[in-house]
Amino acid sequence: MIDDVFVEERTWNLDLGRVQLGGLVIGVLGVVAGVIGWMSAPSEFFHSYLMAYLLWLGIALGSLSLLMIHHMTGGYWGWATRHIFESSTRTLPLLALLLIPILIGIPHLYLWANAEEVHKSVILRAKAPYLNTTWFIIRMVIYFVIWFALTFLLNRHAEGAPVRLRRISGPGLVIQAFVITFAVVDLIMSLEPEWFSTIFGLIFCVGQLLSAMGLAVITLTLFSDRRPFDAVLIPSRFQDLGNLMLAFVMLWAYTSFSQYLIIWAENLPDEIPFYTHRLDRGWQWIAAMLVLFHFAVPFLLLLMRFVKKRAQILMGVSIGLIFMRLLDLFWLVEPARTAAFRISWLDVVMPIGVGGLWLSAFIWNLRRVPPAPAPFGG
Repeated sequence: MIDDVFVEERTWNLDLGRVQLGGLVIGVLGVVAGVIGWMSAPSEFFHSYLMAYLLWLGIALGSLSLLMIHHMTGGYWGWATRHIFESSTRTLPLLALLLIPILIGIPHLYLWANAEEVHKSVILRAKAPYLNTTWFIIRMVIYFVIWFALTFLLNRHAEGAPVRLRRISGPGLVIQAFVITFAVVDLIMSLEPEWFSTIFGLIFCVGQLLSAMGLAVITLTLFSDRRPFDAVLIPSRFQDLGNLMLAFVMLWAYTSFSQYLIIWAENLPDEIPFYTHRLDRGWQWIAAMLVLFHFAVPFLLLLMRFVKKRAQILMGVSIGLIFMRLLDLFWLVEPARTAAFRISWLDVVMPIGVGGLWLSAFIWNLRRVPPAPAPFGG
């Protein structure tokens, strides 16, 4: 029996090692492609890189939020996914390093970094004390310091008393909501600095929860036939995860539609251009895909109990939702650069390249902790 467990653990590590190495190779190739794109088309590169970076940063931050939610609420769904979320949060040092190209590309990404554009706009001149390169970099450092602190505290006390983790997670969730809101305002909303929305941060918070839950479902499904997961990942556990995904899908749709409805009803000249840019010249088809495949299709699928109890089907839904998160970011970032819809080769390569590096770091962290840290129940 002991020999069987040893063989199983060795096989687990070998499989994870292959995935880790594959991700690293893909990441290195992505870096090479990124350097080529940087030299040949810097504006395209930086916008594509920002889109890719936000996808993988969102998964790590969503994992941090879900980890704190579990510590506050409990539930077997969290015990099944807890070490996956912890491993995901420990990729934040890599993501801090991967932020450097965005800081270098500020003049290519943001109008407020262009002195001539600021001089032309009364609104940009009024926002200049906040939207400037120096304070942008300082705020990014502050955000990551806060995320590092939360990650350190939650991972340090991972095996500690639930009360201690709850005391960290309660204030941590409030802080997290504010920090993510400010971060997405800086990184995405300021791409079109004359536009604003008070619900923008909340939409991203929900999207990050959805993408992190998708990562957990995919990881659990791929190893559901391995010890110790084969004994604990019963159909009802996947149903719990599916129910949470359904809630996040509905909440994302509700907040996104609320933003659109309010802006459409007010019809203010400072707000309307955000949607007019994204509902014309080919971008309307991306918007239609988001409505259909980010909400309608997964909503209908996740209403069905057999879908949520079948790990393979739920994994397919999760992969689709993570892809739609990328498409949503594409729809938000690229229209700030080009009025007409177009896809650059960098829009394809950069998410894969950054994802390879992130996946390699995630697997490396996953291998450092036991697959099942606590007993499961019912």
